[in-house]
Amino acid sequence: MDVYVNGQWTDRDSATVDIEDRAHVFGDGIYEVIRVYGGVFYERDGHLDRFERSAREIGIKLPVTREELLQLLHEGIRRNAVHDGTIYFQVSRGVAARKHPFPDPEVKASLMITTKEAPRPVEAMEKGVSAITCEDIRWLRCDIKSLNLLGNVMANQKAVEAGAFEAIQHRAEVVTEGSHSNVMMVKDGTVYTHPANNLILNGITRMRVLALCKENGIEVQERECTLSEYESADEVFFTGTTVEVMPVISINGTSVSNGTVGPVARQLQKAFEEDIEVQTKEVKLL
Repeated sequence: MDVYVNGQWTDRDSATVDIEDRAHVFGDGIYEVIRVYGGVFYERDGHLDRFERSAREIGIKLPVTREELLQLLHEGIRRNAVHDGTIYFQVSRGVAARKHPFPDPEVKASLMITTKEAPRPVEAMEKGVSAITCEDIRWLRCDIKSLNLLGNVMANQKAVEAGAFEAIQHRAEVVTEGSHSNVMMVKDGTVYTHPANNLILNGITRMRVLALCKENGIEVQERECTLSEYESADEVFFTGTTVEVMPVISINGTSVSNGTVGPVARQLQKAFEEDIEVQTKEVKLL
């Protein structure tokens, strides 16, 4: 597999990064993951917009223009013949002696790009998955897609150790999001999810699913919901770049929706699949 590191493509086994890159010593950087369906990017511009916003929020000057980045992303897909998968790209503040302040004088930011084949999680979406709950211990700028993911990693590990698919995080009694996804609940036909503020990442799939709700006549309320509301919900599902619309059929061992995938999740899965077809077909025709 070919990967891109700071100006050149190289074989993954030959790729190296500097030991003093701030990504490694401080987690000082940002990243994005774009889904690829049939060799075509899905919601590409939304991911690029968020990438640029994250860079601005932490004061990183991107080392390439948007057009140059887009060319590199297409090159990554071409080189590795990605059909159904993902492309990951990250930028760090660059290489400098290990000191907490930003490098002065400023150094050039580091850019890396990798790809991966990843089929759609069709079986899991059809059957539904289990989840656990855990306290959200992350920092207070979850809206920035930064490399600081230790809180997410610890939450996801708890899910793995419990034999669950994902962890639903909460601050006190308020549900925020999953460890690597957004989370939504359904009550009496209305979809509820946490507002897009600093406590969650405003997922690209989250935004697309909420738009699909409105297009399909499903009422949406973005407000804080409690653990007890999730425990008594008619349906719960995750949304995310790699999980799409993923129904939750049990939380902490207790069934949701009688342990079956609910009708709203099914409707949104269908709408999402149709949206994939429309978006990728339109791009191929350009």
